[in-house]
Amino acid sequence: MSAKRASSKKSGKSVQSQIIDGLTDAYWKEMETVQNYIAASSNLDGVDADPIKKALAGDITEEVGHAQQLANRIRVLGGVVPGSMTFKASQKNLQPTKDSTDVVAVIKGVIEAENDGIAGYMKLIRLCDGVDYGTQDLCIALMTDEEDHRREFEGFLKQYKKR
Repeated sequence: MSAKRASSKKSGKSVQSQIIDGLTDAYWKEMETVQNYIAASSNLDGVDADPIKKALAGDITEEVGHAQQLANRIRVLGGVVPGSMTFKASQKNLQPTKDSTDVVAVIKGVIEAENDGIAGYMKLIRLCDGVDYGTQDLCIALMTDEEDHRREFEGFLKQYKKR
């Protein structure tokens, strides 16, 4: 058994345990994103809001699917999918603003959330390398989806910055 497979010197946890922790963190990020996308797509007002609301509404289903895939993988690896009492929110920049027409704030919040998700998946991809190819493949696929979402909202931001 490789040293990587056995445990990490830093945390003392097995790599599998670290993977489950990372998957759980990614699961919560996806769940929080769903909650915030619902809020943003419901709260935005104004003529500029419609394309953003539609894009967010479309992404909600995809993010729920990500959470379901992560939950399944946590279970496959022997972990327990957590309930709501362990949830700790962290997406400060996706919270509703006082100005319901501030489309740019929502766009920037989405980009930041996608960047955070991508960084988490990259960490998991590295952790899984040579140890857990199933989880690694899942994380690569989910990261690719998040990169697509980010690119879509970077395009929106570019358009709104021109005004």
